[in-house]
Amino acid sequence: MKNRKEQVGRRRFVASMGLLSMTGLGAAPRLDAQPTQSDESPILKVGPYLQAPRPDSITIRWITTVPSYSWVEFGETPDQLSQKAHRVNAGLVEANNTVQAITLRNLLPGKQYAYRICSKALTGFDPYKITYGDTFTSDVFTFTTPSADADRVRFVVLNDIHDRPDSFAHLLQLPELPEKDFVFLNGDMFDYQTDEDQLVNHLLKPVTSLFATQIPFILSRGNHETRGKFARQLVNYFDGHDQPFYYSFRQGPVYGIVLDSGEDKADDTPVYAGIVDFDQYRLEQAEWLKQEVRKKEFRQAKYRVVFSHIPLFYSGDWHGPMHCRKVWGPILNDANIDLLISGHTHKYGIHPAVKGEHSYPIVIGGGPQAGRRTIISVQADKAALTVTMLNDAGKTVGKLTV
Repeated sequence: MKNRKEQVGRRRFVASMGLLSMTGLGAAPRLDAQPTQSDESPILKVGPYLQAPRPDSITIRWITTVPSYSWVEFGETPDQLSQKAHRVNAGLVEANNTVQAITLRNLLPGKQYAYRICSKALTGFDPYKITYGDTFTSDVFTFTTPSADADRVRFVVLNDIHDRPDSFAHLLQLPELPEKDFVFLNGDMFDYQTDEDQLVNHLLKPVTSLFATQIPFILSRGNHETRGKFARQLVNYFDGHDQPFYYSFRQGPVYGIVLDSGEDKADDTPVYAGIVDFDQYRLEQAEWLKQEVRKKEFRQAKYRVVFSHIPLFYSGDWHGPMHCRKVWGPILNDANIDLLISGHTHKYGIHPAVKGEHSYPIVIGGGPQAGRRTIISVQADKAALTVTMLNDAGKTVGKLTV
């Protein structure tokens, strides 16, 4: 049984997250946002949030304020959390860390599960004596594993938020949006990477309060996610699949391919100071992409959707877009994909296929200023794949049916 302090802490945490989800549209917070405070709990900083959904597994992440030993209790119903999972590396159970990532395995596709996260503070870690402090236990949440056999899938796409966390609540709570199986964040959630508190305050807290405890999100890296002193730590907080930032997934009738378009300028641009190599990285992805589009699962999928923050067309003649077009364009044309969803340009639009250039339509989301922001809703079933683009007033500004 939890003590009174822990119960009060948890109620304060839930209440504060509920207030966050009700925030309206205000001035854009910048990167000098105040560091995250741990008033909600003496242990929990943010979370939980769901990552890397697969038919037989899912990863649950959260961040603690102090080094901890953490685990997940889960089961098929909220009153039967009889299973426990923690993370083991080479025989050692992960502990004495603050960034938690625990994968639940051997799940069944298309099935709902219940879970709660638990973290026990480590106040001493001597060679032959480990001392524990308080334990945090969250409320119980649920999630549903994806299934390749599902008749339909529904998801939404946001892009180019650029450190304006209020935009999440504004766009995701538009009444015109349908229910969703996952949320796709298609790059440039930030201006540049500063520290963990920026990730927490400008992304993880907003999405966790709105949906991410029960609905997973996918983060596709934009060119602004590659900038700043914390960019190289980004991989420690999010999960892709086989690779951190480019991979494929299958849900219902949709086979999705996520490409990491990298920077929009040449590698030798002085501002990069000689420490980027995106040309080679895009070539690496091209070789992977050639193999990906040959897979039986890809070829037999009813709809094949590709995500890339930088669109291969309609984004100027900068080096990044042109190199993406050169190394990926022929592969995507030959693969008969149905759709490319992008951002980057801050100018929304739906561009039909153009013979001799791109054999597929390209949907580009807007952003980040009020009046230019969009959210893209995708619904796919056996009859059709429908894309609806809404502006931040909830008005339909583009529609496409495959």
